[in-house]
Amino acid sequence: MGARRYFTPQTFRFLTDLKENNSRAWFHENKDRYEKHVKAPAFRFIEDVDPLLTKISPHFMATPRSLFRIHRDTRFSRDKSPYKTHTGIQFRHEASKDAHTPGYYLHLQPGEVFMGCGIWRPDSRSLLKIREAIVEDPAKWKRVRNGKRFKENFELEGDSLKTHPRGFDPEHPLIEDLRRKDFIGVRRLTHKLVTGPDLPVRRSARREPVCRSFCATRLAWRTSRPVSFYPSTL
Repeated sequence: MGARRYFTPQTFRFLTDLKENNSRAWFHENKDRYEKHVKAPAFRFIEDVDPLLTKISPHFMATPRSLFRIHRDTRFSRDKSPYKTHTGIQFRHEASKDAHTPGYYLHLQPGEVFMGCGIWRPDSRSLLKIREAIVEDPAKWKRVRNGKRFKENFELEGDSLKTHPRGFDPEHPLIEDLRRKDFIGVRRLTHKLVTGPDLPVRRSARREPVCRSFCATRLAWRTSRPVSFYPSTL
């Protein structure tokens, strides 16, 4: 991508100010700041990531829709603040219908910046396929989870069940992984890094096999293909 900067301290300044003034009137008065310091650099970033994703897999999408909307869905929330105080960019698999799908993610929030890969809160059938794949071939899963390339760049995070999932042995050696509700690798970033040239997308995305694993398990129940932790077509 070359030495190119995307986000700046002004990106985080806007998000900080938005948190302190989360109203439609304030946002309308400062919308030009959002467009200049958040939306425009995010679109440039998405455009530059697209050819890198194509080299990893032709099935991940980098489009304007990769940028999450700034508006919150407040229909079922007690918090009626109209806007999110963070920015999220997700590069999803083409088979996706929502955010609960294999992909890569960049999160920008004052005091919390990270990039991630994997699958967050998959639907019940996809989650079952992931768990079944772990049980069917635990050695392959451990190679993914403990692989040097992954561990050098990410920590496996996410929420877990308090007890074992129904239908699985509570004494299984990998029960801690089987209890997971999310399978996401997270790499914490600093403000300095994310506002500097060349975000570490090329290196990090190329070094992790986890997204490919979850693409295979998510698609397996739809296509009736064998589950593989290293699908050649994803």
